[in-house]
Amino acid sequence: MRDDLHHDDPGGPAEPVPAVWTGRATNRAQWPLAVLGVGCMALGVELAVEAPWTSGIVPLLMSVIGCLAVGLLVLYGTLAFVHVHVRIEDEVLEVRCGHVGLPRRRIALENVVGAEYVPRVTPHEWGGWGCRWRPEMGTAVVVRRGEGLLLRMGDGRRFTVTVDEAEAAVRVIHDRLRRMTTTHDPA
Repeated sequence: MRDDLHHDDPGGPAEPVPAVWTGRATNRAQWPLAVLGVGCMALGVELAVEAPWTSGIVPLLMSVIGCLAVGLLVLYGTLAFVHVHVRIEDEVLEVRCGHVGLPRRRIALENVVGAEYVPRVTPHEWGGWGCRWRPEMGTAVVVRRGEGLLLRMGDGRRFTVTVDEAEAAVRVIHDRLRRMTTTHDPA
């Protein structure tokens, strides 16, 4: 079932595997978008406070609410995906996004049948930054262009995340999967 466990790990067999592995990926290019979100919110407040009511309340409310909503969405969308934090513990891989740690995804390694190093993950191939889903590719958390980690689940689903030092993460996952296989096999 776990066919890729017998292949050599990407970093070589001599490197020790840590008890807890953590990694991150950061995208500083999204900060200007966060500033744009703040600007939209400021415009909404400015319209609410300073705008003349001569054109009627409905158009003014629509403008204020629209600016505030767009500002909040852009601000959340950028700050939530400015960076990603990946943590691999005993039997769980956890992915947390942004400063608040939301969205968050926990994947039990018992559901994983393979892990692969992906040298180049791009927002373009996934349709942008953030939490993504493509029918032919699975789900992903993409915060920047670069190396990433691909997990293959036993039910056929795939999960990709951009993270620095993804080769080390693959090595740790392979080690955990090997341990789980030897502890569950009665041989």
